[in-house]
Amino acid sequence: MEQAIIIGAGPCGLSAALELQAVGIEPLLIEKHAVVHSIFQYPTYMQFFSTAEFLEIGGIPFTCPNEKPYRLEALHYYRDVALRRKLRIKAYEEASSIEKLQDGSFRVRTVDRFGGITEYGARNVIVATGYFDHPNLLGIPGEELSKVTHFFREAHPYTGMKVTIIGGNNSAVDAAMELLRVGAEVTIVYRGDDYSPSIKPWVRPMFEGNVAKGKIRMLFSSRVVRIDERSVTVQPNQEGSAEHTIENDFVLAMTGFRPERTLLTDAGAEVNADTTVPAFDPETMETNVPGLFIAGVIAAGREANEIFIESGRFHGKLIAEKIKAQV
Repeated sequence: MEQAIIIGAGPCGLSAALELQAVGIEPLLIEKHAVVHSIFQYPTYMQFFSTAEFLEIGGIPFTCPNEKPYRLEALHYYRDVALRRKLRIKAYEEASSIEKLQDGSFRVRTVDRFGGITEYGARNVIVATGYFDHPNLLGIPGEELSKVTHFFREAHPYTGMKVTIIGGNNSAVDAAMELLRVGAEVTIVYRGDDYSPSIKPWVRPMFEGNVAKGKIRMLFSSRVVRIDERSVTVQPNQEGSAEHTIENDFVLAMTGFRPERTLLTDAGAEVNADTTVPAFDPETMETNVPGLFIAGVIAAGREANEIFIESGRFHGKLIAEKIKAQV
């Protein structure tokens, strides 16, 4: 019987594990991909908005030559932390269910990549799953085409191609800037009527400059209503404006992601139907199910950006203090 099982080995799950170690508990982490898979999914050359100190976990210094670290530096830091602290991580093993038993403990069932099923017992379970496996879908014809992706990794495959980006926040802007460097013809379709205030301040001037020079086509107050093999159809939001079609080779739907809460609800945790925020005590991160905790972005509602590594990394300390008091 494990004292604690953590589902998810992202930065917030790792942070929770380190905080539990600090109070004498060696948790088991279950991760359906590799450690910090969410960061692995980031664009290859992405630079964080935060400085390194705000990404540190467990009091372990994050040193890098740049004020704001890049994706590769973060991957190195978090996997190094996991290895040096000898965290017990079951990688490529997905938690399929959490069951509350009559004695107050939990049964966690997992499935590995070969279909093998394993059951674990635990007195406490911390759900620290991310949201990169669940993109916000557009719900329009053609979204299922192979030319459409919700993930942008590198610009090279789009060299010389006509690319439509849906969205106007940092992920869309970063992709547009990289695509420009490989000679892609970039069109951004954004429902907002002006530039997003969340755009990184050191990127925005260059981005706006490229739009002003006509190097990036920016369609404000617009939305894509249909995707076809060689085109996309755009509808301006202004009343009376007609749809128009633009030539297109690839679509990057940078529409954000949402946390998955099925594990929580199946275990009896309450989730607000409107905000999708789980019911939990902010002082302990414990849900309405005793012994079942949440950490990281899963504590946010529909707006997953409300919780970042910077804030989610502190959830583990609250959880560790609560569990320690019960031991």
